Amino acid sequence: MESKREKDQQDADCEKVTAVLLKLRTGEFDLESILFLKLRGLGIHDLGCIGECINLERLDLSGNNITHLAPLASLRLLSVLNLSANKISNLEPLRSCENLQSLNVAGNVISSIENLHCLVSLRKLENIRLKDNTHNYSNSVCRNSSYRTAVLEMFPCIKVLDGERIVGRGSDLYQLCKDIDETIKAGSYKNGQLVEHLDCKPWVEDSYWEIKRSNNAIIEEAYKQFNDVLHECRLLNNRATHIISQTEKSMSLKKQPKQYAI
Repeated sequence: MESKREKDQQDADCEKVTAVLLKLRTGEFDLESILFLKLRGLGIHDLGCIGECINLERLDLSGNNITHLAPLASLRLLSVLNLSANKISNLEPLRSCENLQSLNVAGNVISSIENLHCLVSLRKLENIRLKDNTHNYSNSVCRNSSYRTAVLEMFPCIKVLDGERIVGRGSDLYQLCKDIDETIKAGSYKNGQLVEHLDCKPWVEDSYWEIKRSNNAIIEEAYKQFNDVLHECRLLNNRATHIISQTEKSMSLKKQPKQYAI
C-alpha cells in the first residue's frame, strides 16, 4: 500500500516541473547552473519553475502533455528547443527566446500560419520543424496546400524546414533527389496502375559494390598494424580470462570449510 502511494506521488511530481525534479534529473544543485535538460516523455503538463534555469541552452520536452509555454519566456540563452508530441497551440512566449536557432514543434495542435508570426523576430532561427514523417508527427497547419511556401516567405533566412535543407551545403542534392523521385513516380504509373518494366537492368555490375583492397602502401601498412593490434588484444583477453578463472577457483577453495581427520 505504501509503495503504491509513493508511486502515485512520483507520478504527480512528474506532472509538474519542480526544483526537486530538475535537481534529480541533472545532478545540479543550483538551477542557474543547468545548461542542458532532457525531460522527455514524463507526462508533464505544467512547466512550473523551469523558467528559473536562465542559462539553459538546450531543452527537450518532447512527448509530454504541455499546453502553455509561459515559463519559457525567461530562457533568453536557449538555442535548441524540442517540443514535439505535446498539445501546444500558442507559441507566443517563445518570442523572448532571442538566441533560439532550432525549434521542433511537430506533433502539436498549431492550426494556422498566423500562430508562427511571433517567431519572425527571432533572427537566429535556422531550423523549424512542424512535421516529422519518421514519427508521423504533424500539425493541422501542414495540411494547407500553401503551407511550405508561406513558411518560407515568413522566414526567408531559415536553412532547414521539416528536416529538409533549404539552403547551404546539401540543399541542391536534396532537391535533385526529390525531383528524381517525383519523375520516377510519375513514370511508374499509367491509368492509375503501376507499370512493370521487365527489361530493366542494373545500373552497375554486381561486383561494383564489393570493397576492393587498395594498393596504397600507407593503407596496407595501417591495415597490417590494425590486425597486429587486434591480435594482441585477443591474446590479452584470453590471458585475462585465464587469470580470472584461476582466481575464482582459488577463492572458491578458500571458502570451503576445512575438514580434519580424526
